[in-house]
Amino acid sequence: MVTLLVDTSVWSLALRRDGPSESRQVIALREALDGADSVVTTGLVLQELLQGFNGPQAREAIIGRFGALPLIQPDRLDHIGAAEVRNLCRRNGVQVGTIDALLIQLCGRYGLTLLSVDKDFTNAAPYVPFKLWGNG
Repeated sequence: MVTLLVDTSVWSLALRRDGPSESRQVIALREALDGADSVVTTGLVLQELLQGFNGPQAREAIIGRFGALPLIQPDRLDHIGAAEVRNLCRRNGVQVGTIDALLIQLCGRYGLTLLSVDKDFTNAAPYVPFKLWGNG
């Protein structure tokens, strides 16, 4: 059993109003939520989701679903580490956003596996130590 940190990109696909995607990552998320693996989150992922969905029903559904997930709180060292992740990637010609760098840092620190469809993580993987689902 692994512990997954699920990126906003996968949650967005899974929670779409017109029906969830059938991508490998969404299927892996469903299986994890059914008990195959454990799932954790962080406040930034919750915030990004709430910013991307409209209406009180969507808001309440997201808050309700996330209420059952353990929440990882980044601390000062995580933010320092995320800056190092971003700088290391940039030195290697890879652009990684601030939030993505923090997710990579959290995965590395806590031994989590990142579940994402965002190619920025695939591009960063050769340069920073973290587990990316489906990568190896």
